[in-house]
Amino acid sequence: MARYSSQPDFAHDNTATAGILLGNLGTPDAPTAPALRRYLGEFLSDPRIVEMPRWAWKLILHGVILRIRPPRAARAYRSVWTPEGSPLLAISRQQRDAFAKLLQLRNPAPLRVALGMRYGTPSIASALEELRKANVRRILILPLYPQYSATTTASTFDAIADVLRTWRWLPELRMVNHYHDHPAYISAVANSITRYWQEHGEPERLMFSFHGLPRRYLLAGDPYHCECHKSARLIAEHLGLSDEMWQLAFQSRFGREEWLKPYADHTLKDWAKQGTKNVHVVCPGFAADCLETLEEIDMQNREVFLSAGGERFGYIPALNTHASHIEMMAALAAEHAQGWPEVGSDWNAEQLADEAQQRRQRALEMGAER
Repeated sequence: MARYSSQPDFAHDNTATAGILLGNLGTPDAPTAPALRRYLGEFLSDPRIVEMPRWAWKLILHGVILRIRPPRAARAYRSVWTPEGSPLLAISRQQRDAFAKLLQLRNPAPLRVALGMRYGTPSIASALEELRKANVRRILILPLYPQYSATTTASTFDAIADVLRTWRWLPELRMVNHYHDHPAYISAVANSITRYWQEHGEPERLMFSFHGLPRRYLLAGDPYHCECHKSARLIAEHLGLSDEMWQLAFQSRFGREEWLKPYADHTLKDWAKQGTKNVHVVCPGFAADCLETLEEIDMQNREVFLSAGGERFGYIPALNTHASHIEMMAALAAEHAQGWPEVGSDWNAEQLADEAQQRRQRALEMGAER
């Protein structure tokens, strides 16, 4: 027998509305080894992240990785931790608030925006519960992953499905699978690069660095690799860059198997040894700055380049809360929520409230309890 949540899903006088679930990867609660052990345990237990037999991976994960990696990862997190906590979480909350404010200005209906991280807190389950308590009956899922991958976008769907299987009355769902070639996204990244160059000058070479994946995921059919290449190409074309000035690379390898190439750190070292003195790196796959951009790119890879003979290294920040990024999110929401009354011009709060009361009265007359 199905086990449903004990909270009622329906009341006759409720006025249904729509909501948007913003998603991102997540972050540990603190830059400590115990917090990293919990976070990595959840993250690395996801079968979308590590595709190998569960029994074998559990032995490796609990017997080796979670014994060794948490203290090392905690040190890395401490190097970027802020008074507001994790950079990713702090920026994501700011994105949520700015996005909700913009939607409030543009839509007649009170669209609700909730933030849910795939791993850690606030969880996807808590975000969905927040929307349910607001009587949201139509949910647009917006994972902030420009390029689709089974490890990110599909994993978000898995987590949502796990929660909704406990709901008796399912909401209408729509999901933004990717936006790697959306004109507003391409323009926002290109303009962020231009702004940085206006302040710091142009480099000799520009690197587009994306998070890596095992190469076998590409061979199995994951489109991520191709979408990264298309994003980089479109951004470079928008900027009018010559082929010699820019290159795509992949960062954040883990383990010994082959990952998507070229590797960012190897490429930066090669550039320096070949005589390139001034480089900039941008990470278009990251909607918010986080450990992988602030510590891995702007600290570790900066050191790689400078130690190999480079002289100037610039990291171009993620889109974060820039107005163009929030505008892009609103454009995606408008496109994917077409046909919903909350994003049209027909929303009439007084009329809907009156209809809800009439509906409740009819239900009571027929013997309903509420």
